[in-house]
Amino acid sequence: MEDITLTLPDRIVESLPADGEDAARDMERAVAGWERRLNRAADEADTDEAAAGAVVDALERFEDRLERYDDFVVELRAWGQSPIYAMAWRDLHVALMRQLYDHEDLSEYIDRERHSRLVSDGIRPGR
Repeated sequence: MEDITLTLPDRIVESLPADGEDAARDMERAVAGWERRLNRAADEADTDEAAAGAVVDALERFEDRLERYDDFVVELRAWGQSPIYAMAWRDLHVALMRQLYDHEDLSEYIDRERHSRLVSDGIRPGR
């Protein structure tokens, strides 16, 4: 499997306020860390299927964080505060998920692993 490359999209950095340099650096470090962890897991995996398991684990974490940040957006607005940072982190997780699905070596394995997990959890797709 080819190395996984993740990037922080420019549009997310550009959406941050003028004083958002610290947040942009934190996002860059987070993206680099996730990329390292995914590539290490892929290198340690015996097969592409096993590597896809690590990617699906990451996707599930990204989905959880996306939902958490989305909840923060609503809560911050309710308190009359700017949700811009929560929105940027939420959008980053969406972008990372998209990048993983767009990776040419992974998409087929991701779908198989997700379906396998659904079945092993006892949830059967409708007929």
